[in-house]
Amino acid sequence: MKILKLTLKKKWFDLIASGEKLEEYREIKPYWLARLCTAHPPSVLVGGDYIDPHTGRNYDLRQFDRVEFKNGYHLDAPKMTFAIIGISIGEANPEWSDGAKGDFFRLHLGKKVE
Repeated sequence: MKILKLTLKKKWFDLIASGEKLEEYREIKPYWLARLCTAHPPSVLVGGDYIDPHTGRNYDLRQFDRVEFKNGYHLDAPKMTFAIIGISIGEANPEWSDGAKGDFFRLHLGKKVE
């Protein structure tokens, strides 16, 4: 089972825990490309779920079974785990992202499992 582990601020942790927020967002930057995608070899010029506009490199979104959210960095910080329906790329819901603009990785959350 592939589990993605993410740390959240209290505001977003609480909204997800209440069932109000159904997606989590991450910026499309090299760090998240490496964690959420698999790069095609440089010789592959077509296909893939995402093409980096700066490098032209193609990427496929990875598949995860679950996401474990942790509220902060303390060892005893609250945690909760959800099924992941899928990951897509698109605009964030303004209410769930402090009005952020542009495209993001969108993690679509399923049912709470822990």
